[in-house]
This record gives sequence, structure tokens and C-alpha cells, in this order.
Amino acid sequence: MAGLTLLLLLCVLGPVLLAEALLARHEVLAYAAGWRAPTGGLRTRIPHARGAEPDAPPAAYLVYLDGIGKRHYRDTRDGGRLVKAIIAAAPELRVLGQVQPYSPLAYALAERPVWIWLRRHVGLLLFLHNVMQIFIAADHRYRPLYNRAVGSQIATQLRLAGYQRDSGIPVVLLSYSGGAQVATGAVEELWAQLRCPLQLINLGGFHNGANDLTHATHLHRLTSDADWIERLGTRIFPQRWRLFRRSPWNQAERSGKVTVHRLDPATHIGPNSYISPAATLPDGRTHLDHTADTVISLVRAGVTPPVSLHSTLRS
Repeated sequence: MAGLTLLLLLCVLGPVLLAEALLARHEVLAYAAGWRAPTGGLRTRIPHARGAEPDAPPAAYLVYLDGIGKRHYRDTRDGGRLVKAIIAAAPELRVLGQVQPYSPLAYALAERPVWIWLRRHVGLLLFLHNVMQIFIAADHRYRPLYNRAVGSQIATQLRLAGYQRDSGIPVVLLSYSGGAQVATGAVEELWAQLRCPLQLINLGGFHNGANDLTHATHLHRLTSDADWIERLGTRIFPQRWRLFRRSPWNQAERSGKVTVHRLDPATHIGPNSYISPAATLPDGRTHLDHTADTVISLVRAGVTPPVSLHSTLRS
């Protein structure tokens, strides 16, 4: 009986996954061929950035790249709680949360007519779409195109939020889960367009380790022993293995550019996740507070990896 159930499941999901893979490739190829141009403006009444006012230079620009739950210009995974917590505790930052990390054409998934219908009837497909986009972004055949497309999208949104090329103001890419694949891939294009000091903070980051991090000042890896999804990424992608010493990720680790910060006992998803407003630590803080506090301390520390009781460097 179990075998029959599995067979039926594969028969249903197989064509769906194939269709999703083709759709994911179509978007990046449409971008490369110039058939469709990325959208620059936002099709919604939200500001290009929140936090510090645009009339004075902020301490830093922080771009939030959400995980596979991202389907709208607004933050969707947690209702925007993480971004709101960061803005409330660090008003000196300008924060952008509207970037579409799983769309080379910068189109919000939830605003496409066919996906509006699917969201109401087959919500799982929304997640499968973004999962496939992660693997397209990691595929060596499409990775350069995907990196350039999303890197350009981030650069455009930063300019609209007031960023000036060569201003020297730090830019921080805060990514959750699969957003780390996009963040690491955007480094070179952001440097080429803006010449900005660039810092990465990967929260439960799921990425293949193949993207060049030469122009990133530092990468902070926020993880937990209970995060099996983040660990899965270190195992399924060969360029994250120590055996491949010349991979961009391993070179960055050997050069001291990667610092690991433990957020135990948080999980990747669920009621005990990194962004849970209910799960608490012994000191009374929620997991959401702990994560926001850690992110803010790293941003404020700039390019210098901080030494603290909850931060431990591991290879």
C-alpha cells in the first residue's frame, strides 16, 4: 500500500516538477535574450526603503532576501517581523525588503494572474516554483545570467532608495535560507555597478558555494545545530565540501572571510525557528529578538568580525 501511495505521489509531482523546472529556466533565458525587461518600479504602494530617512546618509543599507516563501513585494515568510524588529532597534539603517530573489525579471510571484489562481487552489506550487529557482540559480549553465539579473535588480532598488555609487556607505545582504544562493551570486554585479563595501549575513543559508566572494568584505554564517536544511546544503553541493579546496567558498573560509555564529537551539522552520516570536531562550529573549540582535550587532561592527560569547568560528 505504501509503495502504491509513493508511486501515485511521484506520478502527480513528477510532471509538476518538470513544468516548474521549465518555467524557472524560461524566465532567466527571457532575461538573457532581452525578450522581457526587468521591472524597475514597484507595483504597490510601499516605499523603496524603510528606516533611516533619505535626507541624511544612513549608517548602512540592508537588503533582506527572504527564503522560498517570498512571493510578494512585502515580506511573507514571517509577516515582516524580522525586518520590523531590525528597523525598530536600529533606526540608523535603511532597509529594503521588496527585492524578488526568485525572479530574474523582478516580478512578484503573487501578482501574476495564473499564480493568483494557484495560490488559492494549489499553494504548494508557489513553494516548488521558488525551490526550482534556487537550483536554476545554482546550475553552472544559468548561474552567471541569474546572478547578473538579480544583482542588477538589487542595484536598481538601492539606487531608488538613495544609494550613490562610490559613496562608501556599506551595503549588507541579509539572506534567509535559499536567499543565500542569490546573495552570494549578487556580489560581483553589485560591486561592478555600485563599488560598495559589501557584507553578507546568511541566516540558515542554503547555497552551493560556487559564487565568487572576492568583493565581499565578510560573510557571517548564522546557523544552529538544529537546522538540518542548512546542513543539507553543505552536503549536497560538492563545492561546499573541504575536498574542493579551490572552490570560492573554501577559499573564502581559508582566508578568514567567513565567521560562524551559533543561534542554538533555533530550527530552520516551524515554531522554534530563527524568527519565532514565541520560542524563548533562558535569558527571556525570543528567537526573533536573538536573531535581530545578532544581525544588528554584526551590521554595526562593520567588516570586523566580532568576538562574543555566542559567536564561535568554525571551519
